[in-house]
Amino acid sequence: MVGAGPAGTAGSTQHHATAALAEADRLMTVCNSCRYCEGLCAVFPAMEMRRSFLDGDLNYLANLCHNCGACYHDCQFSPPHEYAVHVPATLAQVRTESYAQYAWPRAFAGLFARNGLVIAIALALAVTIFIACFVAWTDPSVLFGVHVGPGAFYRLMPHNTMVAIFGLAMLYAVFAIGMGVRAFWRDIGEPEATLRDPGSLWQALKDAGSLRHLDGGGAGCMNENERPSDRRRLHHHLTFYGFMLCFAATSTATLYHYLLGMQAPYPWYDLPVLLGTAGGIGMVIGPIGLLREKWRRDPGLRQGTPVGMDVAFLLMLLLTSLTGLALLVLRATPAMGLLLALHLGVVFALFVTMPYGKFVHGIYRFLALVRAAKERHRELAPGDR
Repeated sequence: MVGAGPAGTAGSTQHHATAALAEADRLMTVCNSCRYCEGLCAVFPAMEMRRSFLDGDLNYLANLCHNCGACYHDCQFSPPHEYAVHVPATLAQVRTESYAQYAWPRAFAGLFARNGLVIAIALALAVTIFIACFVAWTDPSVLFGVHVGPGAFYRLMPHNTMVAIFGLAMLYAVFAIGMGVRAFWRDIGEPEATLRDPGSLWQALKDAGSLRHLDGGGAGCMNENERPSDRRRLHHHLTFYGFMLCFAATSTATLYHYLLGMQAPYPWYDLPVLLGTAGGIGMVIGPIGLLREKWRRDPGLRQGTPVGMDVAFLLMLLLTSLTGLALLVLRATPAMGLLLALHLGVVFALFVTMPYGKFVHGIYRFLALVRAAKERHRELAPGDR
């Protein structure tokens, strides 16, 4: 075993860009000597394929970590041991720094990291007030009137205007996220051909879709104590699949509008409403559960994890679903105008803040899973043994 204290523990002598990356190098060196946790998740098998760690390797391992907490409780060298091996906290800090490193434009990363929750809420309220005041100034009867039937929503804002504003916000989010993905993939040094490997993509889809590595090696995720549980996994599933159902509802409504000439709002039994309702319920229960688990989490496991944009993203998802469900229930009442303005404001804030918050961690983690699957297949290939 390594025989030095926390400051002098054997490790790479190479220079790292940040103190968190240097500490991650030290811990991976210790863990490579021990290998007690190699069956817990994908991080340790990927670590064992390396003898030294560049910054890109450490960012890859950090985004491969699902923060299940199992290695923290299983490790014989975790605090208060003098080696102070705290892999979840260190990789969480590296992961958080990587989001700022890959963010585009870079100047926005620090702004959102410091004031993420305030900016998201302020932006949502600003757009809501702007829409409501503009409509009220133009024709108060539209804002507070009762509008029913096809095209009722577009009395508040014309369809083309709505598409232009929110389409541009979505395109900005997609472009900014794409730039971050490009920077991450270049940093970890993986060739583009890996993204065209069907086997690696399929394995990563299965691992991400089932959150296989959020089970602590099979027993479950550690949260407030050493007792494993699948609650975080369940709430992640409800949030993710709820989001995907809402995306499917929006896509279906788009097809209805442009291909079939059917304008929103749609009857309660129609496919966009059924998909959106199911997704909205998932995006209420899931984020509430994740926020609850976050505040109940062991203080030792909360170290290194971001708060501002993490909470902001979950809150924006929750508000999006709550305002959407309220709009569905009250769309034939005088409250429809203000509810629609509020819903649009929250959706706009969600789009604009997505590239700088917790949303991107799912994309980087998926890419890390693709690389891990490629390395695992290569390791098991008969010709490479």
